[in-house]
Amino acid sequence: MSSVKVECVVKASAVIGEGPVWEESQQHLLFVDIAGQKIQRWDSVTNHTQSVETDDMVAFVVPRKSGGYVAGVGRSIVAVDWSTQKLTSLVDVDEDKPNNRFNDAKVDPIGRLFAGTMGREVRPTVVEKQQGSLFSVTSDLTVTKHLDQVDISNGLDWSLDQKTFFYIDSLSRTVDAFDYDSDTGSISNRRVIYRMEDGEGFPDGMTIDAEGRLWVACYNGGRVINIDPITGVRLQTVSLPVTKITSCCFGGVDYSDLYVTSASLGLNETEIKHQPLAGGVFRVTGLGVKGLPSNSFSG
Repeated sequence: MSSVKVECVVKASAVIGEGPVWEESQQHLLFVDIAGQKIQRWDSVTNHTQSVETDDMVAFVVPRKSGGYVAGVGRSIVAVDWSTQKLTSLVDVDEDKPNNRFNDAKVDPIGRLFAGTMGREVRPTVVEKQQGSLFSVTSDLTVTKHLDQVDISNGLDWSLDQKTFFYIDSLSRTVDAFDYDSDTGSISNRRVIYRMEDGEGFPDGMTIDAEGRLWVACYNGGRVINIDPITGVRLQTVSLPVTKITSCCFGGVDYSDLYVTSASLGLNETEIKHQPLAGGVFRVTGLGVKGLPSNSFSG
């Protein structure tokens, strides 16, 4: 077993750091601070972080095939021009639910963007339940709703053969799977593949590795767990020095590093004293596995 090492690479002190995405061409890590309302880009070569401010909560950012990025700001999917820091709205969702906001999102291997919503936080840890939905957006900006009555739409990814879609609705404390039709983008046959154990907290963001296993960020659990989606068995636990772990992605040379985001939201003074790195971005090395490149939105 290789020796696993955890280091904080970006001392971001994010309120809700989220949505890490590795940009191979630039060796950049993209991530957002949802409540801090900014998109951030960390250069792993220079160790420099740049940011673009948004005018509402920003839940995700992903590369776009035509250049730049798209992000989820409030209930809008917006185009992001990094050089001018200009945001242009492309499409809105949940028009009938003005208090909703986007949460986690990911692009499938075909280039469709899957993005979910949730009710906005009434207080730091309280959300109105069953307000959210899961949508997909195609290259021509056609929006399809796949699920509704979601509490907190969160982590998502696809199996290596693209026949299974993995999905997390955090408050259910389960990781679910659906059959996936990559031709149409439709999902069906929902089932639970992993139920969180005591102490593991709430499942948040997740990513898949090159062996088809899932790595799930555990909010209030202080760890990332590695599960086999076929057997439902937890294979490995990576402990981190902060409790509010939000998401993860593979990156770095050969995609052999796991990048993990975290939050400082709702921590009291004593907790912050014990977790000075809360809201930071961590790099986990020595896991002995590799991830896969992220997909770019085709729109």
